[in-house]
Amino acid sequence: MNINPNVAEVAFLLGETSRATILTSLMDGRFHTASELAFMAAITPQTASFHLSKLIEGNLVNVEKHGRHRYFQLADGEVARILESFLAISPPPEVRSLKQSSQVKLLREARTCYDHLAGKLGVDLTESMLNAGYLDKEEREFVVTPKGEQFFTDFGLDLCILKRKRRSFSHACLDWSERHHHLAGSLGHGLMTHFFELGWIIQVPSIRAVKVTDKGKVGFKQAFNLNV
Repeated sequence: MNINPNVAEVAFLLGETSRATILTSLMDGRFHTASELAFMAAITPQTASFHLSKLIEGNLVNVEKHGRHRYFQLADGEVARILESFLAISPPPEVRSLKQSSQVKLLREARTCYDHLAGKLGVDLTESMLNAGYLDKEEREFVVTPKGEQFFTDFGLDLCILKRKRRSFSHACLDWSERHHHLAGSLGHGLMTHFFELGWIIQVPSIRAVKVTDKGKVGFKQAFNLNV
């Protein structure tokens, strides 16, 4: 008798190409309709609905109903973290078109990892904060230094509120494309949200890539000594 959790059930859900594509598409942290996810996975809405029902049963995806519409999102940040780990050990995609090549490049440059920044931008930003003495690295966690507390407060973040959230504050998330850790947790989420509010980054339509604006290029250089 096996007394361990049934890993095979999760592996079964991840082992189907369309379901895996749906899950990675949901790693932008936003809600999507079945039709949107069907388009991203290049399948029919009916097929997408079938796969989404399996993912909901497996507790990997949540659904919210608003009137006649249903919106889907990853169950939580832990699911996103596990998916990012799978991506880190998965072979790169076979690029078959110029459009796909452009999208892969955008994802590697800067993207959302559920609710924080990833890609080259996320890793470079984390390295910049480590070099500036705002963060220290301890095992799988980043620790905010006294210098960092002052910096983040001056930058417009309320660390007390972020620390009270029922989740990790500043854990290290392995970046699948850069093979280095980037900042995650409520601090990573707070920073990304603030970057959107400042107009430093904008979402790229259809994929979970983000783009640094001209205002962001100036801001990242001034605040983080980061050339993007």
